[in-house]
Amino acid sequence: MKILVVEDQGIVAKDLQNRLNKIGYHVPTTASSGEEAIKKAAEICPDLVLMDIRLKGDMDGVETARQIHDNFKIPVIYLTAYTDKKTLERVKETEPFGYIIKPFKEKELYTTIEIAYSKYKQEKKLKEDQQWLATVIKSIGDGVIATNDQELVTFLNPVAEKLLGWKQQEICGKHVSEVLKIVNKETRKPIENPLKKVLQDGVIVGQHEDSILIARNGAEIPINDSAAPIKDEKDNIIGAVLVFRDITEHQRAIEVRQKQIEQEQLVTQLEQLNLLKDDFLNTVSHELRTPLSNIMMAIQVLQITGIGEQGQRYLEMLQAECDRELEIINDLLDLQRVEAATTSLLSPEPLLLQYWLHSIVESFRARTHERQQTLTLNLDSNIPPLISDNVSLARIFTELLNNACKYTPAGGEIVLSVCCEGSETQGVLPTIFRISNSAEIPTAALPRIFEKFYRIPEANVWQQSSTGLGLALVHKLVEQLQGTIQVESSAGWTTFTLMFFDLAVATD
Repeated sequence: MKILVVEDQGIVAKDLQNRLNKIGYHVPTTASSGEEAIKKAAEICPDLVLMDIRLKGDMDGVETARQIHDNFKIPVIYLTAYTDKKTLERVKETEPFGYIIKPFKEKELYTTIEIAYSKYKQEKKLKEDQQWLATVIKSIGDGVIATNDQELVTFLNPVAEKLLGWKQQEICGKHVSEVLKIVNKETRKPIENPLKKVLQDGVIVGQHEDSILIARNGAEIPINDSAAPIKDEKDNIIGAVLVFRDITEHQRAIEVRQKQIEQEQLVTQLEQLNLLKDDFLNTVSHELRTPLSNIMMAIQVLQITGIGEQGQRYLEMLQAECDRELEIINDLLDLQRVEAATTSLLSPEPLLLQYWLHSIVESFRARTHERQQTLTLNLDSNIPPLISDNVSLARIFTELLNNACKYTPAGGEIVLSVCCEGSETQGVLPTIFRISNSAEIPTAALPRIFEKFYRIPEANVWQQSSTGLGLALVHKLVEQLQGTIQVESSAGWTTFTLMFFDLAVATD
């Protein structure tokens, strides 16, 4: 052990140095004044200081011991002949580890040094443990609040300060009920302070996850907490501690996972329903196609053999109804295939619209001529090719032109125009198609025009025979091609506007 001797009398200091070295201690130097003692304490860092109260200079031993204790945390033992009350009061303020009255025996000195140094090491270890524990409590992510046995707040860590909205210095000594307010999430009724139950019963108390902490500013924080008693060495309850955490993110994670589970279940149900629907449609189509085919064959035979003018008229009606039923079956199957398909099944290819659209339009020329309708194609010669799926796009325009021919009155007009305009995507302008015909749809019917089986109830030119599936099929096909379709109707005209980017660009 390294000891610094501070003594104003040189002979006494030298004697102490020799005696201490003789019994096993190391005394590298001595000091005769307070200033010198502080300087040498900084240089040699002794384990203990033997301090005389009377010293040379302006600083006595008591003041010197105080500065050494404050600056270096080195234990001090006084060696002095002074025993008056005033001196003792000053000495106690410096928290010495021993006080030896001169003259003293060597054994007394040895015992005092050993006890003082042992006490110093124990206190140092205790302070280090306390500091470590305080650091841990301040660093953990949970809020911690402690009280004494009267439910008065004694400690609050930074997390608890943040959650509660109170600083430790503001609430220390206050009753915990003034700062800790917890209610039930569902009933909104106050929940009994868990610290109170801990102090009464001496047991650990945990809260359910339906607890809401009401902060100082009125904010509501879902928490999960646990309270436990604080006991002394005799197992007496001297206080309680509450540890609580903000579980907002935890609850959000649970909600997100629950939504994922629900979505997965919904997807599974939809897949099962789609399978059932597909099986149903396949079965129905097979069961309906067979008798319809037989009926149509019978009609053809009767038409050939001849059954009179009135019978012929009924056969034509029957033929029309068979055609209509077959159209419904075909539309249902087509819609089923489109809904079940993905973009990966498409086959994009460059379509030269100048030639491609002419072939589509020409297939309707005879029909429009028969109904005395005018069919016009407005197409610039410099329209660039459109990369899209030939089969799907042809079905879209066939359905729309078919509707236009069917519902445009005799002598009416049908116009198909194409242009490139609007905002670019990856440097490519969209291709805009507009199909207009001189027939008007009621405004109230426009929002439902693409619904399955929807037919306009008003008696007008749009209420002719229809499956109610054609426009629904068009809408699905447009979505599949990553395009858009809109319909407007006013002033005796109806216009369907379709916009497509190149399929390769739209699906990037």
